[in-house]
Amino acid sequence: MAQSIAHPVISPADAGTPVTPLPLRAVLPWAVFMGTLMLVLLYFVGAEQGATSVFSGAGVHEWVHDGRHLLGFPCH
Repeated sequence: MAQSIAHPVISPADAGTPVTPLPLRAVLPWAVFMGTLMLVLLYFVGAEQGATSVFSGAGVHEWVHDGRHLLGFPCH
C-alpha cells in the first residue's frame, strides 16, 4: 500500500525572507498606464466603426472582428 507524502508549503516568511509591501507611489503609474491601455483597446474592439470611427475604412474593424463577437459587441 502506497503512502502519500504531504509536502509542506513554505511561505516567504518561513524561509526567512521578509515580505515588504510595494508603495503606492511605485504601483500607481503602472496602474494608470494599464488602465489607459485597456480603455484604448476596449474602444478599438467595441466602438471603432461607423460614426465614431477615428480611422477611415474598415481596416481596424476587420482586425478586431472576432474579438467583437467574443466580447458580445454587435457588428453586423
